[in-house]
Amino acid sequence: MESVRIQKFIADAGICSRRAAEALIAAGEVYINGERAEPGQKVEPGIDKVTVKGKGVRAIAQPKLTFAVHKPRGVVCSNSDPHADSTIFDLFPRELAKLRLFCAGRLDKDSEGLVIITSDGDLANKLMHPSNDVVKRYYVSLEEPFPGGRLRQLLKGVTIEGEHLKVERATLVNPNASKTSKSLDVHMHHGKKREIRQLFLALGFPVKRLRRYQIGAFPLRGIPLRGVKQLSTKEISSLFTVPAPHWRTPASTTIDE
Repeated sequence: MESVRIQKFIADAGICSRRAAEALIAAGEVYINGERAEPGQKVEPGIDKVTVKGKGVRAIAQPKLTFAVHKPRGVVCSNSDPHADSTIFDLFPRELAKLRLFCAGRLDKDSEGLVIITSDGDLANKLMHPSNDVVKRYYVSLEEPFPGGRLRQLLKGVTIEGEHLKVERATLVNPNASKTSKSLDVHMHHGKKREIRQLFLALGFPVKRLRRYQIGAFPLRGIPLRGVKQLSTKEISSLFTVPAPHWRTPASTTIDE
């Protein structure tokens, strides 16, 4: 078997995504033959001994499967969380429990909607890497009406604790005569932890509800709440397709970056 980079070896074994593996390597949690691993270092599967957090990792030939999940609020996107009542993997049927699956982009506990779960480390890395500009669409419900005149502030963004938070596109949904609305449609290519919530809160508009309804050209539509759908090759490809412009009423107010 050909030698592979350590982060790919870990991802292929189903431990975590490649990006998460890179973070583990940088944190000194990965060892190869008893020596601390370096980023990009290569290993020979079946020959070199790899450990992650003290536990051995074996190259496992498991099927590359990808699923779309309609996550409800209150469920955590984590393989294991001692403080969580339930995780997104509890939604999977028992026969899939043997697979090493991980989230290719998470939603926080209070949010709902489309989450991609896969056993394919390369796919997870491709979906989450910022350079691929995978478009994610969200429906945002606010406590107070948001004025159309401030949409550009969402694109300009704010900096909180050294991190710049912003969206690439923002639309008021069914605005009233004064061009305000409690509902917005926003698009992002990236997505830091709780970024949308923090951005709106910084502008003085607490988020009441947040739902991701589309990734690329693949929609959540048709997948029931708590439902799990295995994706075809064509559907996986659609995750990377630039979506067509979103339908909106003539009265809607839209701002693009």
